[in-house]
Amino acid sequence: MNTDRHQRIQQRLRSTLCMIAALTSGAAFAASFDCNRARLPDEKAVCASRQLSELDVEMSVRYQMMTGLVAMGTRGDMQDEQQTWLTSRHACGESKSCLLALYHQRIAKLKDQYAHLASRGPF
Repeated sequence: MNTDRHQRIQQRLRSTLCMIAALTSGAAFAASFDCNRARLPDEKAVCASRQLSELDVEMSVRYQMMTGLVAMGTRGDMQDEQQTWLTSRHACGESKSCLLALYHQRIAKLKDQYAHLASRGPF
């Protein structure tokens, strides 16, 4: 990916994350999903924690951005990875330390996937 395109994508990601942070800062906590419908222990834990909610939003934005940049076959693989990750998140239950570790791992994986994609050059 050329440098200009890479910078535009990075700027768009930063802008999106800043906008989400601004919109959610006045709310109790806002995750990437509707906290009014949270039923499972992991969902309730995310909604109850500003830190987990912010990580959930960041992970969701990065995931959506990546799925928009990759080919259909890769997108399917990413969707499978996301489902596997959600199963792991459910297994954490309400354990904040488990959830934090999973979110940090998933965000790191998405960052690595982006870096790999960006290193391949222009499209």
